Formats: sequence, C-alpha cells, structure tokens
Amino acid sequence: METSWVTGASSGLGRAMALRLAKQGHSVIASGRNHAALVDLVAEFKRTDEANKNGTIQIVAFDLVALGGNEAERDGAIQKIRGYTDVLDRVYINAGTCEYFDIESPDWSMAARVEAINYLGAITTVELALPFLQRSSNGHIIGIGSQAALAPFARAQFYGASKAALHYFLDSLRIDVKRFNIDVSLILPGFIETPLTAKNPFPMPFICTADDAAKRILVATQKRQPRYVFPKRLALLLWFARQMPRLWLAIQQPKKAHSSHEPEV
Repeated sequence: METSWVTGASSGLGRAMALRLAKQGHSVIASGRNHAALVDLVAEFKRTDEANKNGTIQIVAFDLVALGGNEAERDGAIQKIRGYTDVLDRVYINAGTCEYFDIESPDWSMAARVEAINYLGAITTVELALPFLQRSSNGHIIGIGSQAALAPFARAQFYGASKAALHYFLDSLRIDVKRFNIDVSLILPGFIETPLTAKNPFPMPFICTADDAAKRILVATQKRQPRYVFPKRLALLLWFARQMPRLWLAIQQPKKAHSSHEPEV
C-alpha cells in the first residue's frame, strides 16, 4: 500500500483520482479549499464496495495560494500532513483554475490569479511534499498540466502560460530530484468533464469523464512515464496547429463575444 497526496481533491479530476487510489487499497491524503466537499468525498468512499480493502482517505483543508506567502501557514500545513504520515510515495499536483482573457475589456490582474494556483501553487506543493517524498524508497511527483500549452488558444494567454511554466518547472525538476530516487511525471490531458469545463460555451472535442481521465492517469503513473499525453487525437490536432501557424491563427479568430470568466481546458 502506498501513501499519496492529491491536491485539488474537492471536485473533478482530483476527486476522481483520490477515490480510485483509495479503492485500490492505498492511503490517500486529499486536500483542497472546500472542507465540506472533502468530507463528502470521504463519505462517498465509505459507501463503496471497495471501502473495506484497507484503502483510506484523510482530508486536509487549506488554500495553496495563501500558503505561498505565509511561512506560518506552510508550517501548519506540514503539521497537518505529518499528523497522518511521515512518508509520501506520490504527490499528485492537480489543484488549478482557469479564466479567459478579454482583450476588449482587459483584466490584467487575471495573470496573477491564475499563476498563483496553477504555477506557484504547484511549487508550494513540491516544497511541502519533498521532505516526505525523500523518505520514500522511490518517490514520485505527478503534475497535471494541459494540452492547452501545446498550441496557442484565443483568450487563453494566462491559463496557457501558467501551464507552460508548470511543464518546464517539472521537466527541470525531474533532473534535480533524480539524485533522491524521485521520479517526475508530467500529464497532459485534453478536455475533462469538471465543474469548470461545464461552464465552457464552446465545443470541446474528445472530452472524457473525470473518472476515465483518472483511470488513464493512474495507469500511466504506475509506469512512471516522464510524459503522458491524452487523448492522442487532440495532441495530433495541436501538432498540426504548430506546423501551420497562419491557418491556426485564422481558425482561432472569434466570431462572437464570449463570457470572460472561468472556462477551462
């Protein structure tokens, strides 16, 4: 049995991964901002047939953004995790957000909001988790990126940039933590059914459920692949976009105005 920490476990993909890990008999620390949703996650697991297979879900409620600028808050978060375990075998960096930028009515503060959770929140997660991972015989850091960073999308400047920063951070981190026998995997999903994508006012090709995405990610995690991209059809489409930037630019031109808040790729 392994011990894993899943961030952003209140809903969507994080919730699905936490449930699947616990059903497989692992010990899971599920974190997020919404304490009530985390309590509901535990209750949902206890109602499953797999709840008696030694798997557990322990919850830790905190805001990764608040932790980033407050040493006392970070120390408190470490103590909460230590209350459940001294060792982490895997950490799933999943917490994230998404907003779309409107160039005709720009909200430049959006850049800091999105970066604070998608990129800086990931760094804070690694900072907290690393001492626990070093106590594992073969620790593993899994970062949930996005195929949105593989090609430019209209109005996704800040979301795509935050994910691109995360991708480079994890690829570089992989080199430095290898000396501790810690692996780093970067997961690049496409569209996933979550509370955020439910608000998207545009077609989402090849979209999959959160549970199906969690299943694919956990299989890739077991193989410790440095990078796992799915679905392949979307990756192929974005490859063509990079080869034909002028055509992609023309396709991306907006036909009508859209809402500027909280869609997610």
